[in-house]
Amino acid sequence: MFVHEAFLFLYKIFKMNRILFILCAIILFSCKKDEQFIPRAIASIEVNHLLQDSLLSIRAIDILNDGSLAFAANNGVFGLYDVHGKAFKTSIQEHDSLKLHFRSVGHTSKDFFMLSIEAPALLYKTGPKGEMQLVYKEVNNNPFYDAMNFWNDQEGIAIGDPTDGCMSIIITRDGGNTWTKIPCADLPKAEEGEAAFAASDTNIAIVNNHTWVATGGKASRVLYSADKGKTWEVINTPIIQGVETTGMYSIDFYDELHGFAIGGDYTKPDDNTANKMRTNDGGKTWELVAQNQNPGYRSCVQYVPNRAGKELVVVGFKGIDYSNDAGSTWKHISDESYYTLRFLNDSIAYAAGSGRISRLAFRE
Repeated sequence: MFVHEAFLFLYKIFKMNRILFILCAIILFSCKKDEQFIPRAIASIEVNHLLQDSLLSIRAIDILNDGSLAFAANNGVFGLYDVHGKAFKTSIQEHDSLKLHFRSVGHTSKDFFMLSIEAPALLYKTGPKGEMQLVYKEVNNNPFYDAMNFWNDQEGIAIGDPTDGCMSIIITRDGGNTWTKIPCADLPKAEEGEAAFAASDTNIAIVNNHTWVATGGKASRVLYSADKGKTWEVINTPIIQGVETTGMYSIDFYDELHGFAIGGDYTKPDDNTANKMRTNDGGKTWELVAQNQNPGYRSCVQYVPNRAGKELVVVGFKGIDYSNDAGSTWKHISDESYYTLRFLNDSIAYAAGSGRISRLAFRE
């Protein structure tokens, strides 16, 4: 009996020590994982212009699955930078006699999409022979679409300024072949003077099924959906607002919890009051950061990929800025003027603006 009880006691000690060992290993591994992130001190950017055309205003770019860069702009111009051939192929999309102006683009693994501003709103996707095929048209109530994004190969979303008392939101569930506008009865009511800015095609952030839409103007709020646009809630923000030109111009999320938004007032680009904010709880609450510190107005923010949500880059017509502490402090690293930015990896990005698309290499 004594031997049996002693065995049980030793077995319990062994089990307890084994659990403690596993817990210690998890803690040590977590600490080691955290220690692996070493903040970089980006000091400069190497700029290589890939496309230059003084007649173009380019605010919508997208990196495709193979690393190629697609874009759409004013004057009906759109194109593709072939990373293998190292050259741009451009085309012009015509519709009657209209000079189409594209500020929203998106892609699935098979198709490229582009959406024009103003009436009529025209949404095109890649056709079976490579030409662009019209899949959505809207003419009523002066539509003005600002941004587009995709959850997956079948489901995508585009947002625009309010019509009928709510933000315009169209959704596809069949790979972009058809698009349906969500009725205002299923969306939060827009505030007076609330709209969105077609400044960089970054008004929509998507992580898995979660979607955040940034509005701006006299009211600047976040529209949030946890189920790929089926239901929506609205979140007030502390960012500058109250005038048609103020508010969020761009929003990005690193994961389901950590997000950042930037904007300001493009008519007062040096004003840096209440124009930068972040969230650590999935957008439920937002806090202002870098108050009364540069940068001022910027039109696009992007997290640097694979940098633990700590590194951010913002661009605008007043230059490029970098943060390595989740947006608490910023360093101005270039006076180069751009509207929008997309990262290829943690050191290379594409940027577009007035008359050009460039490849940016970030250097320590």
